[in-house]
Amino acid sequence: METIVYNAKGQEKGKIELPAFFNTEVSNALLHEITTAYLNNQRSGTHKTKTRGEVSFSGAKPWKQKGTGNARAGQKNSPLWRKGGIIFGPQPRDYYTKISKQKKRLSLNMAFSAQLQNGNIIVVDSVKIEEAKTKKIAELVKNLKVEGKKVVFAVNADSVFKLAARNIKNVVVENIKNINAYQILWADKLIITPEAIESIKEKQSSL
Repeated sequence: METIVYNAKGQEKGKIELPAFFNTEVSNALLHEITTAYLNNQRSGTHKTKTRGEVSFSGAKPWKQKGTGNARAGQKNSPLWRKGGIIFGPQPRDYYTKISKQKKRLSLNMAFSAQLQNGNIIVVDSVKIEEAKTKKIAELVKNLKVEGKKVVFAVNADSVFKLAARNIKNVVVENIKNINAYQILWADKLIITPEAIESIKEKQSSL
């Protein structure tokens, strides 16, 4: 399977043969499982509400049981009362979801394949810049005609390139060795280099 390679000016430079994993059959169920697991693993799980045993109130009975005309009440920390405890409220928990190596590898293949099928992958010969200038990245994005879209650079980027891109809205630079299926699918356009394609081949073989 071949695809066009562009230069930094957005001009066609040639073609490249893509590895076989770019032609993987896509399973929406697996991609949903993996992306959900990824989002779960970003959660801190520090949410907390107080139960009736943790609310700071006196344990004294508010009024006598009979004769006042009020409904019966035992304590002010009742969930039925204002500022009382919360029934079945969220408590701290660990949302971590384990993903097997096989599923990681397969979902990555599927994500690349899905984006390629949808015409959302752009191969650029090089993304290296000399100075950390946001203008340089803005020009590259403009030349590749992906302005106003969610763009992910899945490349072997150095700190200079990452620094230059961080001020551009909806442009994410992720080292190809750390890329995951969620980030690939999040992108409207995935920009990758031939060098990065070789790196992902090595990563896939090691998983």
